[in-house]
Amino acid sequence: MSSHIIKDVDRYRVMDPLFEGVRVTLSHRGESYSPSYVQGISGAAFRIAGICPCAPTSNAAMETQDLVELLGYEMEYVPLHGEKIDLKKRANEVLSRLKGEIRVGHPVLLWHAFTTCEWDVVCGFDDEEGLLFGRGSYAGLDGYAKANEMRTISCLEICPALGAIFVSKKTGIYDAHNAEINALKEAVYHAHSKMNAELLVGDKWVMLEGLLCYDRWVRDFRSERPKIPDMGDRYCLGVYRSTHRAAADFLKELAPKYPDVKSNYESAAKFFVAESDALDECANLLFPDWKLPKNFDRETNVRAADILNRARDSYAGGIGEIGRALEVMKGQ
Repeated sequence: MSSHIIKDVDRYRVMDPLFEGVRVTLSHRGESYSPSYVQGISGAAFRIAGICPCAPTSNAAMETQDLVELLGYEMEYVPLHGEKIDLKKRANEVLSRLKGEIRVGHPVLLWHAFTTCEWDVVCGFDDEEGLLFGRGSYAGLDGYAKANEMRTISCLEICPALGAIFVSKKTGIYDAHNAEINALKEAVYHAHSKMNAELLVGDKWVMLEGLLCYDRWVRDFRSERPKIPDMGDRYCLGVYRSTHRAAADFLKELAPKYPDVKSNYESAAKFFVAESDALDECANLLFPDWKLPKNFDRETNVRAADILNRARDSYAGGIGEIGRALEVMKGQ
């Protein structure tokens, strides 16, 4: 049989390049974690960095394979990069193993299968056509996406071909409490990150995190110097408005589990909803048809800066509530 497709593999519910694919893969094995919960424990729900096109994939609290292991599953990461490898030969070996997994009903995480430089979920193949079928953050949302089976090694001008993640049996016990508290601690730490703060003098761009990132994003749009919204602005808005809305739902899930700080988590959730609403508004203003604008528009940029500043303040409010909750819990 030249083709095989696993039926009823869930679609992505969050526009996230790193961790939603893990949820989709594990949901087919019977796990019932919500999209927002996975975003929360992975840390993705609280990240903001850049602003640049690579930030959502290169600035994370953990690796994608770390989340698989955190949830108690064995996995094997098989890279498609490295010194002195025959890339096409290695890709064919990975594809052969991937197809074997699909034949027994197990989706596989494959880099750059359907989207651009993200982890996608492969759940089907057709040998005669040389195609893979599956899900991605913005591909395969209705019917399965399809692409050439060698697409995974076609991204080398942007980034390495990262490879595949093969999930196997569940052998561990997931420690929900520790995962949740660690994720919240990391969220507060990330928000107040001073990474590269010492390099902010002058006009040279540097990667920033958390509130520092937000502050420069606002400043760039408010500047008198011409700034045309670019791919980094668009991609980050697309991802962060989705992942940070998941932060609100994650905190709502946690609230009943931690009654002593329930009000803090509920308040934080409201802040993250307000932040996500503002990011939606900014995305609709700058990219009404989701195309990149060609010309500088000072008035639009000033409006965008005001909206982003509102998003920044809401993000800070949510992080503040999380910090206060952690202080209460630390004293118990």
